[in-house]
Amino acid sequence: MPAWTRHPVALGIVALLLVIVAASTFAIVPETKQAVIVRFEQPVGTVNRWKPGEQIGRSNAGLLARIPFVDHIIWIDKRVLDIDLDNQPVLSTDQIRLEVDAFARFRVVDPLRMVQAIGLTSGSETRVRDALAPLFSSALRSELGKRDYSALLSPERGQLMDNIQIGLQRLANNYGIEIIDVRIKHADLPEGSPLDSALERMRSARAQQALTIRSQGQREAQIIRADADAQAAQIYAAAFNKDADFYDFYRAMQSYRRTFGADGSKTPPAGETNLILTPDNAYLKEFEGRAR
Repeated sequence: MPAWTRHPVALGIVALLLVIVAASTFAIVPETKQAVIVRFEQPVGTVNRWKPGEQIGRSNAGLLARIPFVDHIIWIDKRVLDIDLDNQPVLSTDQIRLEVDAFARFRVVDPLRMVQAIGLTSGSETRVRDALAPLFSSALRSELGKRDYSALLSPERGQLMDNIQIGLQRLANNYGIEIIDVRIKHADLPEGSPLDSALERMRSARAQQALTIRSQGQREAQIIRADADAQAAQIYAAAFNKDADFYDFYRAMQSYRRTFGADGSKTPPAGETNLILTPDNAYLKEFEGRAR
């Protein structure tokens, strides 16, 4: 019987120590994680760092060896992460208070820098979200504070979100983070008195704008009408100079038509007004015909 079988307790202790040493030496890096190696409280390297265009299965994920009891690993998500901002108060240039909901998508592209910026702790994604939230809020308010409320309802909204993304990216570079996208979910007026006041201001502004447009339209209509009357007078004058007799006849026919209500423009209904004129009245001379 072998001698080592006579001391099963010692054998179990040795086996346990070997397992502990192996667990402290080797680790498996998943495809979705990046690993930062920390030695004596100093980050010394990364494993499976994100690379543009990298395909799953062709990364550096897999078995990782480290110095036992000296090195430890900080895990950082390799996937696209997001951060949400809810009910952020914003004051636009037209003095309208808004409550804005927005979100940003980001990815950790330099895990070593991120660990150096936020500290050597676990839960790095939560820490980086906490660090990015005030920066995102500041960039959002800074950009929206340069625009009026109507900009959020126009095609200018896309350029506005691009500007927010650019401003946030400048701040996120210090954390080794790439901002992938920024979107405004909605921008609402706050409930209660501010909303009622804003609606009343908007209603008054639109009423004033409508009054201005109506006045301009009436002025332009008067100008057009005056030009048309002037052109008509010129045409009448040209016709009179060309054939005075025909002009007199045409004007007389127009007068007869209106006076006797043939065009429906007579104020009293047709047949309710009688005209008594002598046969030689000048108004009826066109009925006498002309000598050939």
